[in-house]
Amino acid sequence: MTAVFSLAIALITSALLPVDIFLVSYMKSQNGTFKDWANANVSRQIEDTVLYGYYTLYSVILFCVFFWIPFVYFYYEEKDDDDTGKCTQIKTALKYTLGFAVICALLLLVGAFVPLSVPNNKNSTEWEKVKFLFEELGSSHGLAALSFSISSLTLIGMLAAITYTAYGMSALPLNLIKGTRSAAYERLENSEDIEEVEQHIQTIKSKSKDGRPLPARDKRALKQFEERLRTLKKRERHLEFIENSWWTKFCGALRPLKIIWGIFFIFVALLFVISLFLSNLDKALHSAGIDSGFIIFGTNLSNPLNMLLPILQTVFPLDYILITIIIMYFIFTSMAGIRNIGIWFFWIRLYKIRRGRTRPQALLFLCMILLLIVLHTSYMIYSLAPQYVMYGSQNYLIENNTTYDDNKGNSTIATPKRCDADAPEDQCTVTRTYLFLHKFWFFSAAYYFGNWAFIGFFLIGLIVSCCKGKKSVIEGVDEDDSDISDDEPTVYYD
Repeated sequence: MTAVFSLAIALITSALLPVDIFLVSYMKSQNGTFKDWANANVSRQIEDTVLYGYYTLYSVILFCVFFWIPFVYFYYEEKDDDDTGKCTQIKTALKYTLGFAVICALLLLVGAFVPLSVPNNKNSTEWEKVKFLFEELGSSHGLAALSFSISSLTLIGMLAAITYTAYGMSALPLNLIKGTRSAAYERLENSEDIEEVEQHIQTIKSKSKDGRPLPARDKRALKQFEERLRTLKKRERHLEFIENSWWTKFCGALRPLKIIWGIFFIFVALLFVISLFLSNLDKALHSAGIDSGFIIFGTNLSNPLNMLLPILQTVFPLDYILITIIIMYFIFTSMAGIRNIGIWFFWIRLYKIRRGRTRPQALLFLCMILLLIVLHTSYMIYSLAPQYVMYGSQNYLIENNTTYDDNKGNSTIATPKRCDADAPEDQCTVTRTYLFLHKFWFFSAAYYFGNWAFIGFFLIGLIVSCCKGKKSVIEGVDEDDSDISDDEPTVYYD
C-alpha cells in the first residue's frame, strides 16, 4: 500500500506538467493574442488552480518521504529484530521517524527565510530586515519554502537518476538484445563444477581415513567446499526446473521480439542523450551564466525533442502521450538499473531486488528511489525541451517597421514570435512548473552540471554493458544471498 500510494502520487504530480503547459498555451491564439475569455482574472484563476494543485501534491510527497515511508521502514526493521509487541514497534518507529520530521522542518524553514531579493535600503535596521523577510514570506504564500524542500528532494533524485537511470538506459536494451544463457548449457557447466568440488572433498577426506585428525587448514577448506557443493546443488535444482519450464520455451519463442524492443530502446536512449547534450551545450554557449541558473534567452541550438514537442502540443493530447511515454521509460530504465546494481550505501550493499522475494525494507527503498527519480523527470523534461516547458506553444506580438516604395511611407506590422525568456511579462505566461524548478538559481546550476554527469554515466554504462557477457538464466543463487529460498526458482526476464 505504501509503495503503490507514493508512486501513484509521484506519477500524478508528473501528469500535472503537460496539463500546466496546455493551459498556458490554450489561453493564447497562434497569432500571439489572448483569447476573448482569457482576461486577467481568468488567467490568474487558472494559474492559481494549477499552483494549488502543486501545493497539495508536493505536500503529500513530503509526507510520504519524511513520515510515511520512514515509519513503515523502521516498523519492519523493529519487527525483524525480535518478536516485540505492536505498541513497542510503533513507538520505536515513531521515535526514528521524528528525525526525518526534523529534517523536513529545517528544509521548510530554510526555504522560507532564504531571501530571493534584498532590501533596497542598505541602512535599514535589523528589525526592518527581519520584517522584510516575513513580508517576503507572506507574499510568496509559502511557495519558496515548498519549492526549496522539493528542489532538495529533486537534487537527491538527480543523484539517483545519475546512478540508476543512466545505467539502466544502457543495460535494459543491451540485455534484451543479448538475452540470457542457455539453461541446458549452464546445467552442464554446473554438473562439471559439482564433480570437481566432490573430488576435492573426497581428496581432503581421504587424508583422515587412517584416523589422523585433519589440519586446521584442511578443515577450513573442507567447510568451504561443502558450502560450495550445497550452492551448486541448489543451482542444479533451479536449472532443472527452468529447463523443463513452459515459460522458458515461451520466452525463447519471443526472442526476435525482444531483440526488436532492445534495438528500439537503444535508439530512444541515444535520442534522449543527444537531445540532453545539445540542450546543455546550448546553455553552456548562450545562457545568462551560473548566477541565473543557466537560463537560456531564446533557442540557439535546437534538439529533436525540443522541436517535436511544440508540434505535438498543437494537437491535444499527443504531447501528453509523449511525456507519459518519457516518464514511463525513465521508470522502466530506473527499475532495470536498480535491479542490476542493487541498493547500496556507499560501498556496502544493503539489499538486492529479486522477483517475488524482495524484502519489505528493500521494497520501501526502491519506492523512495523511484519517487525521487520521478520528481527529477520534470527537470529532465525541461532540460530536453526548455522552451516547451516554460511557455508551451505561446506566441507574442512584436512590431516591425515596413517601408512601401509606392507611397514612400512606413507602417508598423505586428508579427507573432514564439515566447522565450526575454519576452515581455505581460505577453507570455510562465508555467507554474517552471516557477518551482527555478525558484532558487543554485539548484538550477546543480541540475545543469548533473545533466553532464548523467551523460557521462550513460556512456560509461554503455561500455560496461557492452563488455559484460550474457546474464545467467537464474539469478541470486549464490553464497552471499540471504534472500534466496530453495523452493522458489527465479527465471531472469528482460
